Amino acid sequence: MKNSEIRELSTADLQDRLLNEQEQLSNLKFDHAVSPLENPTLIKATRRNVARIKTELNARKLAEK
Repeated sequence: MKNSEIRELSTADLQDRLLNEQEQLSNLKFDHAVSPLENPTLIKATRRNVARIKTELNARKLAEK
């Protein structure tokens, strides 16, 4: 997910997307602990998506003040 795509979403959509990404990250970490993933870079990409979404939500929160 690119930053430009994240900026286009509404705040409610971002919060939903954040929950989904965090759940996916948790599942990937668990699956990787049980047996190594075929593509472990998915964990890194998902973690970065979570950070991008959190950054955008924080920027919107600060802009409201």
